[in-house]
Amino acid sequence: MQVAILIFDEVEVLDAMGPFEVFSVASRLRSADSDPFTVSLVARSNAIVTARGDLKLTPDAVFDDTAQYDLLIVPGGVTERAEADAETMHWLAVHGNSSKLVASVCTGAFLLAKAGILTNQTVTTHWEDTAALAEAHPTLTVLENIRWSKSENIYTSAGISAGIDLSLHLVEVMTSADRAQRTAKQMDYRWVRN
Repeated sequence: MQVAILIFDEVEVLDAMGPFEVFSVASRLRSADSDPFTVSLVARSNAIVTARGDLKLTPDAVFDDTAQYDLLIVPGGVTERAEADAETMHWLAVHGNSSKLVASVCTGAFLLAKAGILTNQTVTTHWEDTAALAEAHPTLTVLENIRWSKSENIYTSAGISAGIDLSLHLVEVMTSADRAQRTAKQMDYRWVRN
């Protein structure tokens, strides 16, 4: 199962790396008859991406990659430059419509809305950004005080660590409750269900 995580300069570290860890651990815990997860960090180019806090990330794939994804994860962070980048928005529009499942963490919802993937759904984001998301995209119903929201095949989560809770739920959706629970236990993580 192919999982793509978008990375861009000023991406929030845990928004991207929390889901990366969940799917990496879930892949290790698979049974002999289940599929592994292949997790790729995807960026505009092969250049090093500088996340928040100056963490350097190396992309596994670039936008001109024609791979198909079972799950596309769009983390947040400081998204304004990514939102203004036509190439990023085009890639998100293409893969947001072709991936089986799409998920955003935190302010990644702004990127999905700008790319036209979120149009009139019920969504959530970081508590500090719910009013701004509702104002910028008034056709969305923006909820507060929930860990994650689902509309059709699109999931959005609240801020930062909520992406881990959503990712564990997506492991459950894509495989089984047992595998998701074993993943949370292996990570020594207290899973907060929605």
